[in-house]
Amino acid sequence: MSAVTSQLSRQQEKQLCSMLNTSRLSLLFKASVHGYTAAAFHSRCDRQGPTVTVAYNASGFVFGAYISKDYAQTGQNIADEKAFLFSFNEKKKKKDPLRVVSGEAQRSFTDGNTGPNFVSLQFLYNNTATVYSNPGTYHFDPVEMHGDDLQLTECEVYRVEGAGALMEKPWRNVQWDFEKRKALMDTIAGWKHGVSSVKKVRILLVGPVGAGKSSFFNSINSVFKGYVSNQANTGCAGTSLTTQFRTYAIKASGGGRILPVTLCDTMGLEEGMNAGLDIEDFASILKGHIQDKYQFNPSMPLQTESPSFCKEPSLKDKIHTVVYVIDTCKVKLLSDKMIEKLAAFRRKTNQMGVPQLVLLTKVDEACSSVAADLKSIYQSPYIYRMMQEVSVNLGISLSAVIPVRNYSQELELDPKTDILLLNAVIQMLRTTESFFDDLYQEED
Repeated sequence: MSAVTSQLSRQQEKQLCSMLNTSRLSLLFKASVHGYTAAAFHSRCDRQGPTVTVAYNASGFVFGAYISKDYAQTGQNIADEKAFLFSFNEKKKKKDPLRVVSGEAQRSFTDGNTGPNFVSLQFLYNNTATVYSNPGTYHFDPVEMHGDDLQLTECEVYRVEGAGALMEKPWRNVQWDFEKRKALMDTIAGWKHGVSSVKKVRILLVGPVGAGKSSFFNSINSVFKGYVSNQANTGCAGTSLTTQFRTYAIKASGGGRILPVTLCDTMGLEEGMNAGLDIEDFASILKGHIQDKYQFNPSMPLQTESPSFCKEPSLKDKIHTVVYVIDTCKVKLLSDKMIEKLAAFRRKTNQMGVPQLVLLTKVDEACSSVAADLKSIYQSPYIYRMMQEVSVNLGISLSAVIPVRNYSQELELDPKTDILLLNAVIQMLRTTESFFDDLYQEED
């Protein structure tokens, strides 16, 4: 998936964060990528909590508005005592940013079906790369606000992290103590599914490039080793670092036995033609035709005459559960092409009767409240909204969406991170049981 990146410089972001009294902004919408239309804006920015619209023009102005309430297309004028317009000019770095509050308490912004509409400034005006400007509700000098340049070179909308309150009660209950961690590890190590021909169930991790598939294996492996381990290749790149089909066994620490689960890693999904995992190769993996360490060729799927093609796979060679791995920070930035590709993989998996889950990674990067305390994960409105959106986009039950935090830069294990990871594996094993239950029913 092509990266959707912020146009804000580090200094500009620091200025905005200082004005907003926050430490983090999460990009939701970028007009040059998603379209200069109201529909594209609302599809990614409605019900996101506090947001800031940032516009750029060729005159060097960076200007926009902050609101502390949701967009919901109610058609109403919304009062927001925390809302304000802002502007700063990159050509006049020493000048303090302009900050203007509404002069009419009941008209901070209009929550309609247009682009971001702050009454005096309306962005994406008539679904174009322009801004409508009419000082009134917000009293400002147009020259000072935007240099009288109403043509936009870019328009972005960010979620303002840490600006919203946590839910009063968690919507999922998690036991966070050390005893629970040990109980989860024991449950996984001793798990049995009742099919004697399958000693280790095979769970396939699939998702866009950089979502954290390999990192999830490394993280689970670390929990059972007792220290942070990096067996699978991970890192930051524009294309998939995983170029082979890999099957990873997990071994308990201290020379313990191999766990009854194999995590299968594969090439990342990409938007372009002849790039990323091919759906035919995906189907071959599900059927058990592709062997460990097969080197993918994105321009051509594996052929039946290849030495890497297993012609007569048994039940133990097949995939028993598919887990789609998605970066929580990128949920709002998934392109239509990527959503279509994920939907195609979902349909293929459904046709073959393989159960599915979704793993949402990098929750701490997506929400500052979760970064501060992982225990708040099921009280974060933002994480909940992202789980709902993934559920709708992929057509999968909300109960099948599992948020986790992988190990990425740590040198030591964290019990709370471990518990989230282990709970995810438990859900995978429970989902896999349904695969074997269906087999029993077919035999009956």
